Amino acid sequence: MARRLTPWRWAVLGLAALYFLVPLAASVIFTVDDPGGISFDAYTKILSTGGFVSSLLLSLELAVATIVVVLLLMVPAVVALRLGAPRLRPVVEVVCSLPLVVPPIAFVAGIVTVLKWGPDHLSRTPLFQTFVAIQNPNFPVVLVLAYVVMALPFVYRALDAGLRAIDVRTLVEAARSCGASWPKALLRAVLPNLRGALLNASFLTLALVLGEFTVAQLLGYQPFAVWIYNVGSDQAQMSVAVSVLSLLVTWALLLALAGVGGGRNRTAPSRG
Repeated sequence: MARRLTPWRWAVLGLAALYFLVPLAASVIFTVDDPGGISFDAYTKILSTGGFVSSLLLSLELAVATIVVVLLLMVPAVVALRLGAPRLRPVVEVVCSLPLVVPPIAFVAGIVTVLKWGPDHLSRTPLFQTFVAIQNPNFPVVLVLAYVVMALPFVYRALDAGLRAIDVRTLVEAARSCGASWPKALLRAVLPNLRGALLNASFLTLALVLGEFTVAQLLGYQPFAVWIYNVGSDQAQMSVAVSVLSLLVTWALLLALAGVGGGRNRTAPSRG
């Protein structure tokens, strides 16, 4: 039966490859097409264009900060939910799914309202400096907070699927019976078994932050996606070249993250 299904599997993989590779190939052809022949000027000019390196570094910094914050929030929450309050799981699931329902423009409008309300009512309090600090254009913490909210549905689903695959209660009880504290039980017993779920959550969050445009644009910041849009308004060929490059960079980062996780998975049994 497996041999009979093999051609169908190859056909499905071939169609999926065509679906993804044909638009990518068309984009590459557009970037190198020149009246005089093939030219790579669109790619060679990227590094010399103002804002490329700074916007890319800003997006990577925002992605790392978002991944750290959302995992620090969600991992203890889903574990505690699994152990102590399983009846609240539908409520938490609905709350974490709300960012999928709220349009990004409405979400940004709410953020702008809060940012305007703060200076008007808190100008004489220490919290005023907090509102100023989170809007620092060099590293806008407000974008990290917004991305954490936007990543909640994906991170929750990934972690919930990982927790369903293991017996969390038995792992924690075994660690506690050996004298481990609750934080150590979480770090030593639960997290190693959630490595796949943590990587999936990190993948989705990284892709979300690197490709997010609406929130950053409306709040007036310029991470990588906004920089691509601004460049494309003047130079269409370079804009497509940067988009292709950003796609390759995203793939490289995801493969590197997967490689790190896979390497740890392979070395873990040898330690025991």
